[in-house]
This record gives sequence, C-alpha cells and structure tokens, in this order.
Amino acid sequence: MSHLEPMIMDLALILMCAGAMTLLFKWMKQPLVLGYIVAGILAGPHLSITPTVVDTENVKMWSDIGVIFLLFALGLEFSFKKIFKMGSATIITAVTIVMGMIVVGVTVGSICGWSRMDCLFLGGMVAMSSTTIIFKAYTDMGLREQPFAQLVLSVLILEDIIAIVLMVILSTVAVSGDLEGMQLVGSISKMAFFILLWFIVGIFIVPLLLRKVRKLMSDETMLVVSLGLCFTMVVAAASVDFSPAFGAFVMGSILAETLEAERIHKLVTPVKDLFGAIFFVSVGMMVDPMMIVEYWLPILIIIAGIVVGQLVFGTLGVILTGKGLKVALQSSFSLTQIGEFAFIIAGLGTSLGVTSDFLYPVVVAVSVITTFITPYMMRLALPTYDFLHGLFPVKVNKLLAPKERALTSRETQHWHYLLKRMCTKVVIYVIVIVATNTIMAEVVAPYLYEFIPGVWGKVICTLILLVLITPFLRAIVMTQNRSVAFLTLWVVGGLHKVKLAATVLIRFMLALYLAMSAVWLFFQWSIIVILAVATALVVIAIMSKDMKQQTDYFEKIFLNNLNEREIENL
Repeated sequence: MSHLEPMIMDLALILMCAGAMTLLFKWMKQPLVLGYIVAGILAGPHLSITPTVVDTENVKMWSDIGVIFLLFALGLEFSFKKIFKMGSATIITAVTIVMGMIVVGVTVGSICGWSRMDCLFLGGMVAMSSTTIIFKAYTDMGLREQPFAQLVLSVLILEDIIAIVLMVILSTVAVSGDLEGMQLVGSISKMAFFILLWFIVGIFIVPLLLRKVRKLMSDETMLVVSLGLCFTMVVAAASVDFSPAFGAFVMGSILAETLEAERIHKLVTPVKDLFGAIFFVSVGMMVDPMMIVEYWLPILIIIAGIVVGQLVFGTLGVILTGKGLKVALQSSFSLTQIGEFAFIIAGLGTSLGVTSDFLYPVVVAVSVITTFITPYMMRLALPTYDFLHGLFPVKVNKLLAPKERALTSRETQHWHYLLKRMCTKVVIYVIVIVATNTIMAEVVAPYLYEFIPGVWGKVICTLILLVLITPFLRAIVMTQNRSVAFLTLWVVGGLHKVKLAATVLIRFMLALYLAMSAVWLFFQWSIIVILAVATALVVIAIMSKDMKQQTDYFEKIFLNNLNEREIENL
C-alpha cells in the first residue's frame, strides 16, 4: 500500500463509500444525492470511527471538476430558446419566489445574528428549489403530466438560470465587500454581454464544425471534442473573471442546439455522474456532525423559513398569473426544499473565504431534512386547498379562481411579435459590433501597428473595422422593416405609422452612434467630422444591395444552426 499515491487511496475510499450508500439509499427509495452526502460524512475527517481521506485538497480539485460537469450537463438539457417560449406565468412565478426567498434567507440569517455575507449567501442558497428531487417525486407519484407540474418544472428551469446570475452577483459582492448598486449592474451587464456573445459566436461556429467532421466522429472522439469545447469555454470564462462552472453551462447550452446534443448528453452522463458523485461526497465531507448538533436551532428556523416562504411566495407568484388557488398551492407545496445549487453556492462562499465554517454543514442538514419532507408536503396540497376553499367566503373563492386570458386584438399581436423580433435582433447585432470593436482595438491594432505604425496603421484598422461592422449597421436599421407585421401595421396607418417611424428613427440613431464609436477608436476628430463620416457610412449601408445580401446570409446561417434540430425532425 505504501507505493500508492494518497490520491488513489482517497479515490478508492470515496467511491466505495459512495457505492455502498447509493445501494442503501436506492433500496430505501431515497434520492441518491443524500446517499452521497452521507458517504462524505463517513469518509470525512470529522468521524474518527471510520477511515478518512488523506488529502482533502485533491478531493476539492475533483469536486470543482464535478461542478463543471454538473453545469455542463445542465446546459445540455437547457435551451436558450426555452426562455423565449416561456410564458409570463413562468417568469412571474420564478421571479416572485426567488426575490421573496432571498429576503427570507437574509432575514433568517439576521435573526440568527450571522454576518452580512453569511446572510446574503444564505439568501441565495434558500432561493432555489431542487430540480432533481422534484422531478423524481413527480415521477414516483405519477404527477408529471399534471398542469401544475409542467408549470413547476418550467419555473425550476428559470430558477437554474437565475442561480447562475446569483453566483456572479455573490462573487462580485464577496470580492468587493460592498453592495454598491452600479457595480452590481455592471457585473450583470458584463455577464449578459458575454453570455450572448459566446452564444452567438458558438451558434455560428460549433454546429458548422460538428457537421464538417460528423463522419469522423465516433463516440470516443465525440466525447473528447465536446469535453474539449467545454473546458475551452471554462478557460474563457475564467479569463474574464467569471466562475469556471459558468463557462461550462454556456458551452452546454450551445451544444444543446446542435444535432449531436442527445448523443453528447448520453456520452457525458457517465462522466458527469462520476465527478458529480465525488462533488456531493465532498459536500458531505465538509459536514461536522457536532456542528449540526450545536446549530440545531438555526437549522429548524431555516427549515421553517423555507417552508413558510415557499408556500407564501410560491402561492402568490402563481396566483398573480391567474392560475387559481388550487394550482398555486399544488405548485408551492412542491417547492419546499433546497437542492444542488445550495451546495454550489455554499462552496462558492467557502472557496472565496467570505462565509463562516458553520454555514456549509447547516445548509446540508437543511437540504437533507427538506428533501425527506417533500413527498409529504406534496400530499398536503389538495387537503389544504379543500380546507381553505371551505373556509373562504364565496367572493374570495371567486377572486382566487382561475382567470381566463383576455383575447388581444390582431394589431396588438402584431406589435408584440414585431417588438420581440426587433429587439432580439438589434441586441444581437449591437453585441457583435461592440465585440468586433473591442477585438480590433485591443488585439488586432497593436499587432498591426508593429508593421504599419503611425497614421496609415490607424487608417487600415479603421477601414477593416468599418468593412466588418457595416453589414450589421444596416441590419440594425432595416431589421423587420419588410416583415408582414410591420407592413400590416403600416397599412392600418394612423398612430401605428408614427410608432413604426419612431422605431426606424431610433434604430438609425443607434447605428449612427455605433459607427461614430468605431471611427472614434482610432481618430479623435471633431464630432461634426465623425458624425458626417458615420452618417455617410450608415446611409451607404442602407442603400447597398451587397450589404443586404451579406446580412441575409449571416442571418440564414445563424437561424439554420439555431434551429437545425427542429429542421432535421421535419
């Protein structure tokens, strides 16, 4: 045994404990995640009656890789298009729950007398329910096809996205030590910019790459290539000061739009399960049973806060969407637990060194208990509804009954469609132009100046940049101007014409500003000169048929890549 590395010995102990506990918990019909946590407690350094790991640093490294694989797999199951297809009910419910539960977490932490950082991280931990636990409970109880179950699962998808945003916000607050509003806005804006930029570039490149080499892709090479893409994005995320797991999620969501998504998910799942098990075992290893005994009262307070908070804000969120009290209670009673993201956020606080040592084991204990009570809470939903329905007067029951959606006019539908498409495309083109400007100024220009210094180097950089962004300037101004919705509203006339003209003018001014910014990067001339150059550029772009063909070509490639799974299934 002496010749074996401690890493191998630790891995053997972790996997044996994990294997034994998963068999036990499978036999008990309990979530395997809880088995991994118990295995971690047994293999951890806090129990002297069982063998313990030798080098916890190696385990931490594996657990970090486990988080990367977990979020990569989550991204593979997620699609950015799902956000656009989600109705207002999902968004209203998820935002109401998350915002309300963050307040609950911060309040509970303050009642317990914890530090501000502990309270903030606790708010983030209790805001997210467990997708894994709820999905399993619905499957076991035969509820997955129920209308409220579909709403809850949609809410959970959106909560996972919000959790990624919360991780970025909490990291920013932890590093700066401040809750300054503008700094948080800047961090969120930066995150949104890079998400959209990576997604746009990824949709252009990755599906084309996979199509070109499809005949060469055995299962082995597909696994290696997909993991290579995953860790490339992990490095990219780390290089701009984001969590590595954030990059893994983005690449997973890009690959989710490709024809190979299901195959990649199938190949990655065993690897994800292995490192995910190590991650959850590492969670258990950080739990000190004596600390749980010491903090039994805060644990009970947090559990009460989660149950009451989810019932209040979950019910309120669903009622605000007009779904009625019955669906609201069935939904809220399903959400009374915390899950995987609580551990990830807790690990983030620990790795940054901003949370107290007791917070991790406390949250694990809360997760275990709330997971066990989830099926019983689900069964209480209908009896609670029957009790309240009999208790409330007729007027209140009528107020809490499901509301029928009012039919919108044809013109309103056209406006909704038009503004949604117009805003989406304009945001994409603006991000492409800003990214192109940044790359040209920070990467290409310094390199080019070594060979062509002085004014001529600036002239060449400016010309290259303007050639690259001109098609997108045209697209900003002209997008949707010849769509059926635009032309229909234009024919109706009246105030619709004024509004449509205003949208064109606003987009023209935006394109003008972006063109001026591109010129200003290399030539700080007077505003009048730059304005004249930019105006001429935008007008030429609008009038040019070649520019139209280029933008149409780019849009066609992007949309074909984005929708290739749907196109393949036609």
